[in-house]
Order: sequence, then C-alpha cells, then structure tokens
Amino acid sequence: MERVLADCRARLGFDLLSHTWDAVVICALADGERRPRDLRLHIGSISSKVLTETLRRLEGYALVERRAVAGSPPGVAYALTALGRTLLEPIEALGRWSAEYGDAFAAAQKWDEEDHPA
Repeated sequence: MERVLADCRARLGFDLLSHTWDAVVICALADGERRPRDLRLHIGSISSKVLTETLRRLEGYALVERRAVAGSPPGVAYALTALGRTLLEPIEALGRWSAEYGDAFAAAQKWDEEDHPA
C-alpha cells in the first residue's frame, strides 16, 4: 500500500467513509432501488434531513442515482450506480473486520476514556 498522504487517491475513500451515514445508505441500497421513506424505515435512526443530505452527497459523487417515480403519490427513488456498487465489497470487508475486532476496539475506546480523559 502506498503511503497515505494528504493528496493521495486513498483519501477519496477515507473521506467518503468518514461521513457517518454514507456507508449505511450505500448498504441499504444494495438490494435495489428504494424511495426515501423506505430507506428511512430500513435504516432506522436517521432523520429525513440527514438522509436527504446523504443522498445528495452520494448523488454528487456519482454513487447514487435519483429517479422520478410515477404513481400515487408521485415521488423519487434512489439506486446505486455501477460505481456505487463497487463500494459494496470494501464496505462489507470493513463490516467483517468490525464483527471480528469490534469488541476489542470498543474496549480500547472505553479504557482510553476512563484512564485518559480528553
């Protein structure tokens, strides 16, 4: 792995995943197109405002596409683009890491808070 510097390409991915909800929304769209209300129900604990901001950001990155949906009521739906789908594997790998090492990571965070207050 090349050194991670301020202007390296790896920063693109790190910046993307630094937004709390980006990976969650990408995973929520893994099974196909969803309307915002369905996304909120599927994700849980995300406000309409934050979901809208996240979808707009991901759309701006060309990772999600927005489509008008006819019907009653008319609305919009979101889906991953081909580029967005390429992120599923790395996000799933990070999820596997979290499942395996999450307890140790959380315990270290707790230790740091108790013994080394900010």
